[in-house]
Amino acid sequence: MKSIIVLLGLVVSAAAETRAPAPTFDAHAAERFANLALACVHKEYPNKISHTLNSDADVAPPRKLTPAFFGCYDWHSSVHGHWLLVRLVRTYPNPPFAQPARAALRQSLTVENLAQEAAYLRGEGRTSFERPYGLAWLLQLAAELREWDDPDAKKLATNLHPLEQAAVERLSAWLPKLSNPVRIGEHDQTAFALGLMLDYARAAGNGRFAHLVETKARQFYSDDRDCPLAYEPSGEDFLSPCLGEAEVMRRVLPQSEFAYWLKTFLPQLSRAKNARWLQPVVSPDPSDPKLAHLDGLNLSRAWMLRGIASALPADDKRLKAINAAAEAHARAGLAAVTGEHYEGGHWLGSFAVYLVTSRGIQTSHAPE
Repeated sequence: MKSIIVLLGLVVSAAAETRAPAPTFDAHAAERFANLALACVHKEYPNKISHTLNSDADVAPPRKLTPAFFGCYDWHSSVHGHWLLVRLVRTYPNPPFAQPARAALRQSLTVENLAQEAAYLRGEGRTSFERPYGLAWLLQLAAELREWDDPDAKKLATNLHPLEQAAVERLSAWLPKLSNPVRIGEHDQTAFALGLMLDYARAAGNGRFAHLVETKARQFYSDDRDCPLAYEPSGEDFLSPCLGEAEVMRRVLPQSEFAYWLKTFLPQLSRAKNARWLQPVVSPDPSDPKLAHLDGLNLSRAWMLRGIASALPADDKRLKAINAAAEAHARAGLAAVTGEHYEGGHWLGSFAVYLVTSRGIQTSHAPE
């Protein structure tokens, strides 16, 4: 545990959280995160499946049901574990972990495996399977492969296409029927998934899907005000309901419109002077699968705050408080990515990589 904290230069104290520069992310640190994913993408057990049985014929081990994404404890964690590997190899193509990562991706993302995954998703009784969280991460994996100019990536993206299309079809059928957003801090949260979907749609040039997502975000959140941030977090949150909403709206609204919307949505920001307006949280038991969620909350809050800051004018007076809170949460969150407990190790690396590589920020500004 101490080695990774030293490696990342993370000294978590009240002073460091507000004053020290952000931790450096380099190929050596990337290898630690890559190894977390490599240790789990083909680790079948323990496994928590979300599987509808229609008959005895549906009784099978995870590797038979979903042969591409059977590891990392659950389907969505396996998906974003594969995304992590793509993201890191794309960012650092030549370190020691690159070849094992490529081999793991080729092993999982075969034509046969992904055809079975698409058939599974379309199976009877699976309308809500991994909706929206897992499907949104799947689209992020597709976007990452699509954006990567690499022969392996092109082949893997082609292999993934049938499952990608199945996911888009499933979400496109669901969103028009969703009359109200889901405002919780776990997998069913609508706002977080909409942000990932919109980034995918824009990267893929899928204007129809992008328009659908943007329309639903405006429908759900445009008139929201006075978000009760003081009620957060709930005991098992890994996403912030309030910040998640602002994070998707900064993708949808032009800068000036977003700045005004944020003033009515989070009025407490206008009064904040430093990081104390939003404090990092501490998991009471990182070995508990649900309580470990709070370690992820620090990471997701950090990237959401950075995303919000990126969409505001450079002279916005709220930036100092937003950036201070973002850095405090980044330090606390990264310090918890140790791999000591599989309950967090199978997924926290993906959240850390999403944060430190600024995924979602450089690709998703709303047009003026």
